[in-house]
Amino acid sequence: MKYVYLFIISMAPFVELRGAIIWATAINLNIFLSSIICILGNIVVMPIIFVYAKKILIYGTKYKYIGPIFNKILNKGKETGEKLLSKSSKKVYIALLLFIGIPLPGTGVWTGTLGASMLNLDLKKSFLASLGGTIMSCIIMVIISKIGINIVYLLGNILN
Repeated sequence: MKYVYLFIISMAPFVELRGAIIWATAINLNIFLSSIICILGNIVVMPIIFVYAKKILIYGTKYKYIGPIFNKILNKGKETGEKLLSKSSKKVYIALLLFIGIPLPGTGVWTGTLGASMLNLDLKKSFLASLGGTIMSCIIMVIISKIGINIVYLLGNILN
């Protein structure tokens, strides 16, 4: 059942694979199996976000309270996208891979895919860049989690 929770956590916005890997490491789950489950959970939402997020934002602009927020998101996405595409359309997929792959706050599959959707990028190429970024993020998070958990255990032993 813990692996089912792991899959669900890795699908959740904001937490995504990054939080799921930390949780898996903290409760001592098999890290190889956990990594595969987290990658699958994180990437399964990508096509859904890519296809529907922009449509939902456009639809939401009609409403009084959420409309201004959705308009702001759409305008910012369009503005940023035009700047990126004017520089080089080939490098945008590498940028997407790195954006998702480097585990910083506010980056990840949810945000990266929403950006790709706003830019009207190719779904297949975006999916491959997202998958590569997710694998990269997973590797980085496994390393960080293992080091972090070992430091916590070490400090716990020293303080006891």
